[in-house]
This record gives sequence, C-alpha cells and structure tokens, in this order.
Amino acid sequence: MKIGITYDLREDYLKLGYSEEDTAEFDRMDTIESIDTTLREFNHQTDRIGNIWNLTRRLNDGDRWDLVFNIAEGLHGIAREAQVPALLDAYNIPYTFSDPLITALTLHKGMTKRVLRDLGIATPAFIEVHSDADIQKVNLPFPLFAKPIAEGTGKGITEKSIIDTATELFETCSRLLKEFQQPVLVESYLPGREFTVGIVGTGSKARSVGVVEIILNRNAEPGAYSYENKENYETKVDYLRVNDVTAQQAEEIALAAWRGIGCRDAGRIDLRADANGVPNLMEINPLAGINPVRSDLVIICKQYGISYKQLFQMILDSASERLNLN
Repeated sequence: MKIGITYDLREDYLKLGYSEEDTAEFDRMDTIESIDTTLREFNHQTDRIGNIWNLTRRLNDGDRWDLVFNIAEGLHGIAREAQVPALLDAYNIPYTFSDPLITALTLHKGMTKRVLRDLGIATPAFIEVHSDADIQKVNLPFPLFAKPIAEGTGKGITEKSIIDTATELFETCSRLLKEFQQPVLVESYLPGREFTVGIVGTGSKARSVGVVEIILNRNAEPGAYSYENKENYETKVDYLRVNDVTAQQAEEIALAAWRGIGCRDAGRIDLRADANGVPNLMEINPLAGINPVRSDLVIICKQYGISYKQLFQMILDSASERLNLN
C-alpha cells in the first residue's frame, strides 16, 4: 500500500521566524523518521508529503495515495487541525485519525465542553472570555483555571493559570487574549489527581490501551501539566500506571467521550478529579503526538507493554477496517 505522510515539521516554521512556543505542537524530524520507518516495516511504500502547502501542490500535480497517515496540526485558524482532513476528503483520499468535524470541534475547548454536557459527561463549569469586558461577567467561584480556547501541548498554561482573585483573573485573561489572539476558557479549577487515557479504535471497537496518572515533581510548575512541564517532562513529570477505582472511572468516562464525539483510530483524553474525587474530562486529543519517546500516548503504551510498532498496527488495523482497505 502506498501511504503518504502529512505533518508540520517544526524546523520548517522555526526557519520562517516562528518561536519555539509557536511551533510547540509541530513535529521534529525524529518523529517523521520513526513514522516512516515503522510504516515501511509493515512493507508499505511511504511518501513524505509534509504540510498542507506541499499537499496542495502535490494534489494539483495529480499525486494520489492509498492512505494518508495524517499528523498535521495546521498553522492558522481555530479549525487548523481540520484543514488537511478536509482537503483529503475533497479528493476522496482515505486517511488515519479523525475527520474535519471532530478535529475542529475538539480543538475548540468551549464547543467540546458543550457537546460533553449534552452527552452527560462531567466537565468543569466554564465561561468563554472574548474580550476584557467579558472578564467582568465571570461569575464562577474561585479558584479558577484559565487557558487559550484552542491550543494544545500546554501552550498558554503556567502556574498563573490557577486563579484565586479577581485581580489575577483580569491580569491572566487580559494577557492570554493579547498573546494568543483568541478567546480564553475560564473554568472551575480541579484540585484532584490528573489522568491521561490512551485509546485505540473507532466506535464500539474503541478500547483503552491504559491509564497513567500525571505526577508533578517538586521542581515542576505547580498545579498544572503546563507547557513548561511538558517541554521538560524528563525531570519535572512522572507517569504512573494506575488501575484503582478512580482511574477506572476516568477510563470509562474517556471511552464514553471518545465514542460519543466520534473520534477514530487512536488518540488521548485528559481528565482531572474534582474536590470530591470524581474525574472530570478536560480535553480530547484525537490527533495525539506519536513521537517514539516523548509523546504521552506512546508513554502510556510503554507503561502497559505495548511497543511502538504494536501501536501502529492497531492504528492501521482500525483505519483499514473502517475504510474497507483490506
């Protein structure tokens, strides 16, 4: 099978003048090489397409693929993760992972939470702040938590994201509005344990590959799995395999959300417990990182004895089955 690989290479955007934080969600060359090598180990022919600009040019030139392995995050727009899937849909080219509707929805944390509430899935109470004037309308009790409404990899999250006063609320929201040029999600702060659940498969065949608890070390930014903590996870974070009652609840909630939203093939869901110890869903990541060392989904798999190649086999099996590629 001829498999194209779509991705945003971090070094390409750094050369264009974007910062390390601007490009935090993009992939380094070792990720692309690992994906390429693993796909070839399954005897597939691979083609490194790259970003949406390259994909557009290649499609215009008449190039086609049996399947595209898509990890492109996109650069511009609040629905940027949906751009490559939408383009592939327009050309009727099959691809791995979720479709434009799901990738657009889940990147927008406010819209995702509205759907989760309709599904009956616990998620923190929230308000969207679109301007400084909206900050005055926040009527949730402290403590609160603020973050950009459509970023990943912990971008915009620091120890100042945890808010205890009206002054802190204004300062943090105003700063995030200016820095990220998008609305800010303000939600009730969850003080309990934090989990991330790895999922493979689609629909009724989706299953968890494991649950890990995020443990922040003493030298980490306190209170949140922040951008700084994620970038320096080797020294600031421990990942603990867990299977207690709360972890099992988190796993059940994650699977219900994955199926209810309609995510496909593989991804990750983040949850945190409230003051009563009940897991609440924070974010859905249907386009999870897949670096063989650093990415949370791969770390989860390793904790449960699942190799990188086995993870790819499960992704390809899911995509092949739903697309009738066998």
